Amino acid sequence: MHIIKRAKLVEFWEKKENSGSEPFLDAWYRTMKKGNFDNITQIREVYRHADIVGECIIFNVGTNKYRVVSKIYFTEQTLLIRFVMTHKEYDKDAWKKDCQC
Repeated sequence: MHIIKRAKLVEFWEKKENSGSEPFLDAWYRTMKKGNFDNITQIREVYRHADIVGECIIFNVGTNKYRVVSKIYFTEQTLLIRFVMTHKEYDKDAWKKDCQC
């Protein structure tokens, strides 16, 4: 899968308040990059807590500490990272506008 904007992951884990997130987010990135997913069911075989919210697929990463909000275009095998955030930031729902919820 082609992943657009790995830089968003790096930007997140380089912030002091997010120290410790790099191994989890990097593992997610590598898993998704190697994957060839055709639908959410196949993604859930690897990330069983991935959820569809509007037009987005949300990944719980790092034992539920972090969220990656993405848009996946299965036919093109492209994943667009929209947001990387902590669980607390995710709960504020500011990301939902982008997903048209």
